[in-house]
Amino acid sequence: MINLENEERRCNFLEQIVPGGKTYPEKKLNGQHWRNRWKGIKRNWDLYVLIFPVIVFFILFEYVPMYGLQIAFKQFFVTKGIWGSPWIGFDHFTRFFESFYFLRILTNTLSIGVYQIAAGFPVPILLALMVNEIGRKKFQKWIQTILYAPHFLSTVIVVGLMIIFLSQENGLVNHVLVWMGIKPIAFLTNPGWFKSMFVTSGVWQQMGWNSIIYLAALAGIDPHLHESAQMDGASRLRRIWHINLPGLRPTIIILLILNMGTVLGVGFEKIYLLQNSLNMQASDVISTHVYRSGILGAEYGFSAAIGLFNSLINFVMLVVVNAIARKVSETSLW
Repeated sequence: MINLENEERRCNFLEQIVPGGKTYPEKKLNGQHWRNRWKGIKRNWDLYVLIFPVIVFFILFEYVPMYGLQIAFKQFFVTKGIWGSPWIGFDHFTRFFESFYFLRILTNTLSIGVYQIAAGFPVPILLALMVNEIGRKKFQKWIQTILYAPHFLSTVIVVGLMIIFLSQENGLVNHVLVWMGIKPIAFLTNPGWFKSMFVTSGVWQQMGWNSIIYLAALAGIDPHLHESAQMDGASRLRRIWHINLPGLRPTIIILLILNMGTVLGVGFEKIYLLQNSLNMQASDVISTHVYRSGILGAEYGFSAAIGLFNSLINFVMLVVVNAIARKVSETSLW
C-alpha cells in the first residue's frame, strides 16, 4: 500500500530537482486516490442507494426546470412552444425596470426581507440559550414542544388567526386597546402596520423550530468547559457569553449567510392572503407581482424574467456575504 504522505513529499522533492519530475508520481498518486474512492463507494453502497432518490429529486425538480429559463428572453407563445417562440433579448427585463411599480416592488421586497432577518434571526439564538439553561429535562421538553407547535400550523390558519385577533371591530387586540383608552388600530388595512404584522407573526411561528439547530450546537459544547468556569467563579451570564456564544459562532455565521441569500425570497402565500387594496402600497412584492403578471395576465416570459432577476440578486447577496464571512472569520460556505 502506497503511503500517500511519503509519495507527496517525494513528488515535491523531484519537482525541485528535475523540472517535470512530478508528472509520473502525480499520475500514480491520482490513480491510487480514485481507486480508494471507488473502494469506499463499494463498501458503503447502501448509503449511496439511500441518497440516490434525493439526487434524482433535485435533478428533476431543481435543475431540469432551468431549461425553461430561456423564455425570459423570448416572446413566449404556448402554441409555438419554447423553441418556436421568437427571441427578444432583454426586453422583458427593460420593461420591468422601467415599469411604474418597479421601485415600490423592489423596496417592499427588500425592506421586508431585511426586516425579517433583523428581527427574526437573533430570536431563535436567544430562545435556544434560554431553553438550554432550563435545569429540569422534562420541563425543558415541555417548553420545546410548545415552542415548536406553531411551525406546524398552515399559513391559512395563521392568517385566519391574525384576522380574528387583529380585526378593527371585533379583534381581541383592539378590544384590549379600547379598554386601555387607546383608539382601535386598523392593522389589516393600514400600510404602515403591514410589515411589522407580517414579520412578527413569522417570528412567532418559526422561532421555536429555528432554535433546534442552535440547541443541537449547544449540546455539542464540552460540559467540562462549564464545570471549569463554574469552579473559577464564573456566573451563568459569563459562561453563556464566553462559552456558549463562541460555540454557536460557526452555526450562526453559516445560517446568516444562507438567510442573506434569500433576502428577496419573502414568500407568496402569506403576503397574498393578507394583501388587500388598502395595504397594497406596503404589501406588493416581487412574488405577488409575478403572480399577477404571469398567472393572471398569462405573461409567462415577463414573469420568468422577474423571477430570474430575483434569483440573481439572491445569488449575488449569497456570494458577497459569504466572501465577507470568509474574510472576517474562518467560517464560510466555501
